This record gives sequence, structure tokens and C-alpha cells, in this order.
Amino acid sequence: MEDNSYAVYILMNKMRTVNYTGVTNDLIRRSWEHKNKVNDGFTKRYKVDKLVYYEFFEDINNAIAREKQLKGWSKAKKMKLIESLNPYYKDLWEDLCK
Repeated sequence: MEDNSYAVYILMNKMRTVNYTGVTNDLIRRSWEHKNKVNDGFTKRYKVDKLVYYEFFEDINNAIAREKQLKGWSKAKKMKLIESLNPYYKDLWEDLCK
């Protein structure tokens, strides 16, 4: 992960029934916050803490546009995107921390 980069990411719960799409300037920190239920809200309430997809952007405006695009997609379309890069829904957070 490079400085001055922005990540769009998708989290899922263990059963893959709920997903969350977000944008951040620090994917490791933000993923850790979701995993450790630091903030009250949707991801804490629905136990959405498994990082299954992310992509980086140099420009925040492009990242926000992509986040909005993904949020407009159906769950099935998001799952196809995830499966194209992460077919077993591995928790990618562990790889980020290496």
C-alpha cells in the first residue's frame, strides 16, 4: 500500500449474507477498526468484518466515484466481482498486514 492512495473495499459477514462497501485512505487501519468493532454502526450491528475485495486509487474523487458505483450494484454483481479476484472469499486483511 502506498502513501497518498485511497482504497475502495468490500467487507462481508461470515455467512456472506451482508456486505458493506466503503472508501478509506488507510485500508489496514480501517479494516482493523471494522474487525475490532471500534465504531457503532452498520458493520458492527451486522458483524461485517471480513475484507474480501479492495482496489486502490491515487485520486480521492476516482475512489469516491467507484465506491458510489459499487454501492449501486446488486449483491449478485458484487459477488461476481469478488469471485473474479477472490473466489474463496479469503479474508484479505491478513495479507495486508504481512
